[in-house]
Amino acid sequence: MPGSPRRVVIVGYPNTELLDIACPSDVLDAANKLGARPGYEIRLACVDGRPIRCESGLTLNPQLRLDQVAGNLDTLIVAGGSGHEVAAADVRLLDHVRRLADTSRRVASVCTGATVLAAAGLLTGRRATTHWRYAARLAAAYPAVTVDPVPLFIKHGNVYTAAGVTSGLDLALAFVEEDYGPTIAREVARMLVTYLQRPGNQAQVSMFLSGPPPDNRMVRDITAYISEHLAADLGTPVLAGRAGISTRQLTRLFDAHLGTTPGKYVRATRTENAARLLAGTELPLASIARRCGFGSTETLRQAFLDHFDTPPSSYRRVHQRQSIG
Repeated sequence: MPGSPRRVVIVGYPNTELLDIACPSDVLDAANKLGARPGYEIRLACVDGRPIRCESGLTLNPQLRLDQVAGNLDTLIVAGGSGHEVAAADVRLLDHVRRLADTSRRVASVCTGATVLAAAGLLTGRRATTHWRYAARLAAAYPAVTVDPVPLFIKHGNVYTAAGVTSGLDLALAFVEEDYGPTIAREVARMLVTYLQRPGNQAQVSMFLSGPPPDNRMVRDITAYISEHLAADLGTPVLAGRAGISTRQLTRLFDAHLGTTPGKYVRATRTENAARLLAGTELPLASIARRCGFGSTETLRQAFLDHFDTPPSSYRRVHQRQSIG
């Protein structure tokens, strides 16, 4: 009926990541406190209704068993956590998730909760994301799902998947903005002292933070040289010449230690450095393009579209606004 709260059910299971539950629930609760009407009615549910032991060792008490959830839902959210593969093999859990998805306006997962949605068949034929550490495993297990490990969250139809942990906060802010507009979403973000809001197409993790430095000393030296000489000629033959090896051997080393080619690594490094300059300086695009080794602003623009799925001008507007608060 009009004015009824938006019913939200978060699905948990043993070894759930606490933040995958807390981030979306606290964002929606903050919206209620700031006057969102009719507001959200948030409930935590699991298969047997017993206390849920989270990965951290803390225990949460669900309000409902899944078989007690009936009627239409506004939003169904499946949390992630180290127990996601066991949960994805639980026939009772999958049956309830499918049943509730059929009566939900939107369905979402946070982090490895995407594994449960995939096992339930809810991601078949869809583009989806999950935590970058588990993306390859998800893609291999469910080839009918187009797994993209880069974005913070993805919307495909009425199904949303978030990358992991605090990206559940970004996804929930997007829900608030969809439901009540940008003003209240901005106030929620301010109340929670967080960004408003990291766009879904922002990369989960910088390539500079995605793993430890390469074990191979030659690859470490070459990647350091790339970072320090972005405006120079960084073609594969030039880099191979500096290393004193063939282009084929350099390509093999990059594939073995970085999982990419020298050319792709150079382009990604230039793009991420350009992103830092866009967010942290007022330099014009042409200057940033030159500093980062792009031949033109159009080349920079295309790199941004490929890497962040957004043009550099839009990236600057969003990220400079965030830094202002």
